[in-house]
Amino acid sequence: MASVLHGRRAALLLLTSVELVVFLDVSIVNVALPAIGSGLGLTVVGLAWVGTAYQVTFGGFQLGAGRATDVLGRRRLFRAGLAVFTVGSLLAGLSAWPWMLITARALQGVGAAILVPVELSLLTAMFAEPAAYRRAFGWWSAMGAVGAAGGVVLGGLIVQLLSWPWIFLINVPIGLAGLLMSGRLLPADDLTATARVRSRLDLPGIVTGTGALLLLVYVVTVAAEDELDLLTVLLGLAGLALGAGFVAVELRSADPLLPFRFFRRPDITGSTVASAIVGAAHVPAFVFLALYFQEVQEYSALASGLAVLPIAVVNLAVSRLLIPPALAAWGPRVVLTLGMALLAVGLMLMSRLPVRFDFVTDYLPAALVFAVGLPAVFVGSTMPAVKAVSEGETGVMSAVVNTAQRIGAGLGVAVLAAMADARTASVAGSRAEALVEAYGLVFLGAALLAVAGAAIGLWLVWRGRGLGGARGKSVSEGSQNAEPADA
Repeated sequence: MASVLHGRRAALLLLTSVELVVFLDVSIVNVALPAIGSGLGLTVVGLAWVGTAYQVTFGGFQLGAGRATDVLGRRRLFRAGLAVFTVGSLLAGLSAWPWMLITARALQGVGAAILVPVELSLLTAMFAEPAAYRRAFGWWSAMGAVGAAGGVVLGGLIVQLLSWPWIFLINVPIGLAGLLMSGRLLPADDLTATARVRSRLDLPGIVTGTGALLLLVYVVTVAAEDELDLLTVLLGLAGLALGAGFVAVELRSADPLLPFRFFRRPDITGSTVASAIVGAAHVPAFVFLALYFQEVQEYSALASGLAVLPIAVVNLAVSRLLIPPALAAWGPRVVLTLGMALLAVGLMLMSRLPVRFDFVTDYLPAALVFAVGLPAVFVGSTMPAVKAVSEGETGVMSAVVNTAQRIGAGLGVAVLAAMADARTASVAGSRAEALVEAYGLVFLGAALLAVAGAAIGLWLVWRGRGLGGARGKSVSEGSQNAEPADA
């Protein structure tokens, strides 16, 4: 790896470590919720908001943050996002009142929303050589997958060995170290260029777009918790109205926040839809795996987290050993297709988990197939879109793809949870049997979503070959400003 990355391993370690922490904080609180509720006197609704506040701001602010990255500078935005995330983590760990914790979690989400698009933009700028880009992108994508799988494990260990505030306070030294090292490890911004283009921020677009996303992500997230009421529906309608206003603003803007010409390119449209499917398929899988282990197999929260640890370990191994050569040999479109196919197979196997099961024979094969596919779909659903735009547009493009994944995750949990509830109520027999039937339906539904994702991958492969091998190959090899033939 040293020869490929040419002395930039420390910078890659910084970016991937921050990515890991950002995605760990999506799930790390789940195991700690009972202790948080006991410590702060939170109701069930209040505990739900500990997770919701992070998800809403994480999904809602990415589009504006992506544009700010392209306009104001990558290193500046990375440091700003990391500072906001670190302060939010400190406040969350020191919280003595429920409102303080929920506010701090929202602040963490704002920092995360800034960090994700800027990390992708930095990777694209710093690792322009094809082999280095594949290696760096593989590691970065692995951190998202490992964070999704490992948050429950780490949260259980911290709560058991220390106390719940430490699931947030552990971020503080990481954030401070990142702030100290970023000035030396990350490339400096062109201050002259950023001063010239500050007018390009498109504030009307940022206000309407961010407002629409905040409201819609909120509604989707609340729907996933089965708390939809009249007020939430009205907020959803307000979000749709703001979305319509955003479209009107962007169509009239000379330099729009989100150029709709992007979506004339198959790689961008396909990646955005595929990213939404990745969120809708894999996030419910982790949610209902935890429920299966705890409610059917009666595992403790920590044991449930340890049960998904093989997925995190295999994610790392696949990202290190298989993803870079696969990208070099086949390109991200084929990697996306194969990853979606493996995800579908793993989820179909999970749909057959019985009431009385053997960990090694019934669960582990499904988990390992799922684990091999997960980093592949993270890479394959992001790389084509990011590489299809110019260097000055990578921030907003990565924000689009990642926002699609957050919205897809919320919709996936909401829809599949509703299916599980309906199935549980209709099954005669013991509670364990009813839950197995319901969770099996969830995994099957997620598998069908992955099949749809594989179909999108096949379409991208077909389009790439039909539009000319040379142009398609330039994207797969990591050409810095590659554009599809129909752009």
